Amino acid sequence: MEQPKKLLIIGFVWPEPNSSAAGSRMMQLISIFQEHSFEITFASPALDSNFMVDLSQFGVHKKAIELNSPTFDIFIKELNPAVVLFDRFMIEEQFGWRVSENCPNAIRILDTEDLHCLRTARQKAFKEKRTFELTDLLSEEVAKREIASILRCDLSYIISEVEIEILKNVFKIDSSLLQYLPFLVDEMNEEDLRKLPSFNERNNFIFIGNFLHEPNWNTVQYLNEEIWPAIRAQFPEAVLEVYGAYPSQKALQLHQPKNGFLIKGRAEDANEVVKKARVVLAPIRFGAGLKGKLLEAMQCGTPSATTTIGSEAMHPNLPWNGFVENDPHEFAKKAIELYQNENLWKNSQKSGIAIINQCYQKNKYAVELIEAINNLLQNSETHRLHNFMGSLLQHHTLKSTKYMSKWIEAKNKN
Repeated sequence: MEQPKKLLIIGFVWPEPNSSAAGSRMMQLISIFQEHSFEITFASPALDSNFMVDLSQFGVHKKAIELNSPTFDIFIKELNPAVVLFDRFMIEEQFGWRVSENCPNAIRILDTEDLHCLRTARQKAFKEKRTFELTDLLSEEVAKREIASILRCDLSYIISEVEIEILKNVFKIDSSLLQYLPFLVDEMNEEDLRKLPSFNERNNFIFIGNFLHEPNWNTVQYLNEEIWPAIRAQFPEAVLEVYGAYPSQKALQLHQPKNGFLIKGRAEDANEVVKKARVVLAPIRFGAGLKGKLLEAMQCGTPSATTTIGSEAMHPNLPWNGFVENDPHEFAKKAIELYQNENLWKNSQKSGIAIINQCYQKNKYAVELIEAINNLLQNSETHRLHNFMGSLLQHHTLKSTKYMSKWIEAKNKN
């Protein structure tokens, strides 16, 4: 039997699969590594939350760690992992140099979740009421940090093919440092659809998304101010249920039962509420990566109405499971049609299954993921030799980050 290899995941937060797509993705990654004989320790400097998953139930060791503390050096030396996975670039900045110093042979992998610099630059352009240009990324402060982090790692998981192209063409990152890794789900067929609630068993529109995520909160505001009034003007009985973890007081104040606009807060089981809804509304105006809520809608057999940003990189050349529309009035009109036209709704469901089966095949990408890891474990020296910019940044950043961290460490002692 294959000997377990040790994998250390350093999380930005403890996984909350019911609160965010990032939490679901992390659990997908954990299951793939476990299926291939990795023994996993999940460490994080974050505080525990009431909604975090119980990692011990999944056979994962949990370890609380501190920022700017030599206790991490002792911990990682003793653990001596073969592979370290950083959850987002901010974690690599904090712990990457300590990993390099204490376990220089460990393979360092970055899971970007989405390109933060792309999301930030698009958000700025949106707020400044101008068109986003790819060249905006070159002056984005967070881009310098994120790209440096990608270069310092042996491999980065990129969730969107659009982002792979940006990294290669705008930032000139070598493709040997990037691995396309979308959401990973099981295949579906039309028999699976028949087990789900039918058109007539479903009611209401739904939006679902963590309120701490700025693109989600902006979408709820947009629904409230423009999209929903346009839908209600043509379809007065319509009801929209807005679900999401961590709603703010501002969000709760948007609850207007007489207008059919209901703020429901955290869903106990996101899958269940999406299965009961007839149409998902997601008029997302800025963001990056792939939208977990829209893939979840497909899995639940729930057609969705979204924008170009919402559907970006999610359905290469395949019909959407609903429609993609940027104009708010057209969006409202098509949302009503999708809600009321049973044939259109059923065909949209089938389009969702085709997208799942062609674009998010867990088995296909899991095999590629493990092959890449094994290849790095066998050829890390050659791989690193060809990543000169990475070793250059590793050398200088290790020094600067190290001494900043040492200074904080010393300050904390006093």
